[in-house]
Parts: sequence; C-alpha cells; structure tokens
Amino acid sequence: MELGLVELLRAAWIAGTLPILIASLPCSWLGSFHGLVLGLARRGKIMKSSSHHKFTVPQRFFSHFYVVAVVWTTLLLIATWIYAHRMAPIVSEPFFYSDLGSYLAGRSNTFSFHRSQLINSENKFRVWLSVFLLLLMEVQVLRRLFETLYVFKYSPSARMHIFGYLTGLFFYTAMPLTLCCTCAPNVFKFGTSEVTEFIVKDRSSTQAIEFDWWDFVNPFSKLGWCQWIGAAIFLWGWIHQHRCHAILGSLREHVGKVDEYVIPHGDWFEIVSTPHYLAEIVIYAGVVFGSGGADLTIWLLFGFVVSNLIFAAAETHRWYLQKFDNYPSNRVAIIPFVC
Repeated sequence: MELGLVELLRAAWIAGTLPILIASLPCSWLGSFHGLVLGLARRGKIMKSSSHHKFTVPQRFFSHFYVVAVVWTTLLLIATWIYAHRMAPIVSEPFFYSDLGSYLAGRSNTFSFHRSQLINSENKFRVWLSVFLLLLMEVQVLRRLFETLYVFKYSPSARMHIFGYLTGLFFYTAMPLTLCCTCAPNVFKFGTSEVTEFIVKDRSSTQAIEFDWWDFVNPFSKLGWCQWIGAAIFLWGWIHQHRCHAILGSLREHVGKVDEYVIPHGDWFEIVSTPHYLAEIVIYAGVVFGSGGADLTIWLLFGFVVSNLIFAAAETHRWYLQKFDNYPSNRVAIIPFVC
C-alpha cells in the first residue's frame, strides 16, 4: 500500500510536469501544443486577452483551493502528529540523515545498536520529519486562505479555465499527502484502528487520553540543522510572498476600478514581474531542503511547482510588456538576472 501511494504521487507529478516542459521548448512545430497548454493555464488578466471563455469559472474560486488545503493539511497534520507521538516517540540524541549515511557506510561508530533498531530509528525520524513539513505547509495554506479572502480583490470579470481549477484542487490535495507519503498508509491504519476501538469499546473501558504538550513538541528539538535551515528558507519566501501579495491587493483598493491595472512597485517587484511566484519557489525550496533532499517524491513536487510557475510567469511578463509602454526594462519574468 505504501509503495502504491508513493508511486501514484510520483506518476502524478511527472504527468503534470512533462506537458509544461514540452510546451516550453523553443520549437516552432510545438506552437499549437504551447497554445493549448497556455489556454488551459490562463487566468485573470492574462485570460482577458482571449475572447474564448468557454469552460471557465470565476477566479475568486481560488478560495476553494485554500479551503481544501487548510482542511486536508490540518487533518493530515493532526493525524500524523498523534501517530508520531503514540507510535514513534523520540528520546535519543538528534538524528541526522548524514549520521545514518555514515553508519551505513561504516564510517561512524556513533550508533552501537542492531540493524533492526537502526531501521526503527530511521522510521521514527521520517515520521517526525513528515509532521515538521506538514506544520510548515499548514502555516503557508492558512496565510494563503486569509489573503484570498481579505487581501485580494478579484475582478468580477476575472476567469480561469475549468482545467486549471481542477488542477488546483488536485494540487492542494496531493501536495500535503506528498509531504507525509512515506508514513501516510500507517497513519491511516492507526487512525482507523483508533476510531474503531473507540466505537466498539464502551466509553467507560476506553483508556483516557493524557496530553503532555512537551512530549508533542520536544521531538522537534531532535531534528537536524538541515530541517532548521530549510525552515529559515521557507520563512524567507513566506514573508516576501505575503509582502508581494499585499502590494498586489493594494493596487485595487477602489472596488470601482477593479478592471484597471497599474505597474506594481516594492519589494521583489523591483527586480522581477512575478515576485509572488518567485517567493513560492523559495518556499518549496525550503521544504525540499528541510526534507533532507532524499525524497524523490518531494523533488518531483518541487519540479512541478517550478515548471508551472516559470511557465505562468513568462506569460505574465509578456502581458506587462504589451500593456505598459513604460514598463521597467530591468525586470525579468521570475528568476532575478536570468529569465
């Protein structure tokens, strides 16, 4: 079951990334395919340049993505956290992937326990690492939900393709699951068992649950430098994305002028046209770094995010250049000083 989930997620991220990469190739004979992918990905002001609005939904439906993300991520976080606390307590010294690699390669005498204990410790670390990554993503999706509801002012005429809408729903369902895919099947079994036991057993015979918040938090102190550097990178992108979203939201403070556009200024807008996309890449780079960089599924998720955002950023940058004659010439699409 575990391998099946991991393989399905990997296949999904590859299937989502390949069409974008193919459409991005500078080949004239791929022009029609590029137009097809772009048509499915367009939304908001970019879609307004097209007169074909069939199979579209209001862009304000973006809030649906983050409602799903908050509910699903919170559920996974709580379930995985309880599972980690009950089934994978960490009471030893900090455990690092580098230590594990050194031990397996015979270069360290730090660990003196048997192979079975080593595997057990590795699994414990992975479970708590999943909790850590889900906790980071919880902070992200909560902020995005708040911004969608209270910061952005979507134009009544802003639309997005139904395919993009369904893709967004899929992304915010599969993305949190990717962060805990190595332990998700066991978490599901544990949760099912706990619920069944609670239902079947009489409440009087059910063991009382005691909460010691320190036991829930202390294992994070056992994580390594890689996780905390990843969290710092995540926070750096998180802060800048919030600032850039606030700038975009402030451009439409007057409801009667929601269809008018101006050139945004401030923060990373001074160097790129889509700094909120750049910040999103930084956020997910922090997640990859925090994961230790050893999980292929998370790398494939990161590849999908980067390819999707760069593809969208290039079209947004072209729109700015066509819309404003005085658009700053020093700005590039998304990657500073590159593209």
